[in-house]
Amino acid sequence: MTLKRKWWEFHTQNPYVYDLVERFTFEVINRGFMHYSINSIFERIRWHTDVETYGDEFKLSNNHRAYYARYFMHNHPEYKGFFRTKPTREQLCHEDKKN
Repeated sequence: MTLKRKWWEFHTQNPYVYDLVERFTFEVINRGFMHYSINSIFERIRWHTDVETYGDEFKLSNNHRAYYARYFMHNHPEYKGFFRTKPTREQLCHEDKKN
């Protein structure tokens, strides 16, 4: 199973994680930042779910960061480039096959 497929499976089972990505990203945007790190957003989500809320513990894979960043920018094209991203393995493999 590809990393993208694993991310999508996680996302569909845990939609509140994306809600937090949006919430914390818009907090940063509203503070005037033009660019930010999805890594920092993930650490904020971990803090929020570990310290500020109660409920079942869950694991948030670092492998999902790039996909959440892309998903945010896809859903909010006015913020394209807000998160700096590198090509995913799937994109690199696709490019290699084209050449």
